[in-house]
Amino acid sequence: MVLLLISMKTSKNADSATFFNANKQSPWYLVAYGMIGATLSGVTFISVPGWVADTQFSYMQMVLGYLLGYFVIATVLMPLYYRLQLTSIYTYLEGRFGGVSYKTGAAFFLISRIIGAAFRLFLVAMVMQTFVMDAYGIPLAVTALITIILIWIYTHRGGIKTIVWTDVLQTSFMLIAVVTTILVIGQELQLSVGNIIATVQSSEYSQVFYFSEGWQDSKNFFKQFLGGAFMAIVMTGLDQDMMQKNLSCRNIGDAQKNMFWFSITLVFANILFLSLGALLYIYAAEQGIEIPERGDLLYPTLALNELPSLIGVVFILGLIAAAYSSADSALTALTTSFCIDILGFQKSELDEVEKKNLRLKVHLGFSLVLFVVIMIFDSINDQAVIKAIFTVASYTYGPLLGLYAFGFFTSLQVRDKLVPFICLLSPLLTYVINANSEILLAGYKFGFELLLLNGLLTFMGLLLISKKKRHI
Repeated sequence: MVLLLISMKTSKNADSATFFNANKQSPWYLVAYGMIGATLSGVTFISVPGWVADTQFSYMQMVLGYLLGYFVIATVLMPLYYRLQLTSIYTYLEGRFGGVSYKTGAAFFLISRIIGAAFRLFLVAMVMQTFVMDAYGIPLAVTALITIILIWIYTHRGGIKTIVWTDVLQTSFMLIAVVTTILVIGQELQLSVGNIIATVQSSEYSQVFYFSEGWQDSKNFFKQFLGGAFMAIVMTGLDQDMMQKNLSCRNIGDAQKNMFWFSITLVFANILFLSLGALLYIYAAEQGIEIPERGDLLYPTLALNELPSLIGVVFILGLIAAAYSSADSALTALTTSFCIDILGFQKSELDEVEKKNLRLKVHLGFSLVLFVVIMIFDSINDQAVIKAIFTVASYTYGPLLGLYAFGFFTSLQVRDKLVPFICLLSPLLTYVINANSEILLAGYKFGFELLLLNGLLTFMGLLLISKKKRHI
């Protein structure tokens, strides 16, 4: 109900500019705070705590890499986007390489974001299904459909203007849920706040840095740090979903302040989630509770079945808030990119009413697409969702990384019509190399740095199809 009230307030007199960039009037501090929830999402809310048993706090190595990535975004990418006055960030590719490259980049974003958003929504639907809906005989398809319909209802008019404000509410609910759970577990274990911190620090789960591990180990610091930096660059700086919020700020100064404060706050938010994971495992061990086979289900199992009922309530609220915070902006970004990059809204001769009607159809269409992908993912998923998202991102965001890197670091032009073939071939080669890396690379196993390989192959492919004529 609160989300609907916010939607009604923010969508009053809304037009396409309101939907796409909030008329460039978003307060930077609201964007920064709301982006925490959009970045963390339902995946972090559930999967990161459940991941602690296998990876300890090594995920923080990747989070620290994010800081380097966000610095690059704030100092390199965002000034470019603001200088070119972009609504869709992929418009840059048209001016740099040509129309085919532009459409290719936008297409890879659409594929990436559809898969990522569907993964996140699937996780929420799965938990709701297991712990709530199954008791009433309601199938997963209905659970997922209800979730998507609710998101569509409050985003279809106000777009990014609505999302900037709803993200604030959703981020608050998510963080309140985590902090409340930590404090209640501490109370159940008869620990003060100081003792909670000491217990987590002294536990077997608290190791952050892994410098002594060789390059073959997926927890190696340098692999995690570099992987995190480039993941941040592609999944935020080259992602219309995340950058659309930044581009709704009043000017580049506000946008950079937003990115700085958001990145610092995100580090502490991830520490909270990892600490929660350690406490969940410690509590389960002390109470003799059987650990679920899937780490994704640890937090919901304890919150809804073992801990006081208050935690069950705040868990559900936090989970819904986390999921909606990322999914609503994803749906808006998909609609924005398709309307501008594929349908050419900015060059269209349609009047505002015609554009609005077409935009609503696109918005509804992507809602249905997300539902279908969720159902597909439900039938094939066999690994932790957060790992699946980063793995898929390595393949789908790699070509974007290669395209932008080639555009920034060379002045060469390319044979525009050949770019789609390079962008399709690079992920394919990446997959083959990854599948055979232990044989080809003396036992080396790729982690999240797989993205770098994909981007490098794309860069090299673009070099092969480059022209002698230099870009002016």
